[in-house]
Amino acid sequence: MAKGTIKAILDRGFGFIRTEEGTEIFFHQSELQNVTFEALRQGQEVEFEMGKGPDGRSRATGVKLVETQAADDVIDSSDDVSDAGDDKGD
Repeated sequence: MAKGTIKAILDRGFGFIRTEEGTEIFFHQSELQNVTFEALRQGQEVEFEMGKGPDGRSRATGVKLVETQAADDVIDSSDDVSDAGDDKGD
């Protein structure tokens, strides 16, 4: 699977992805798999397959938003504060 970032989103239901190699490739909203077209933002990372449209030109197919999570946002269950709020007047 190829990777890239959303370069442009056009109101007409399509946009362009900048690949890791620096080229731009067309995508249509019908090829989005885990995100709605309305939720896409410029600069988001995506994975996709290279395909051909009905006109024979190259396009991104099976476009998926890459789910990334900052390390600071990860909740570690060992940090459980089960006695938080248990104020016994110590």
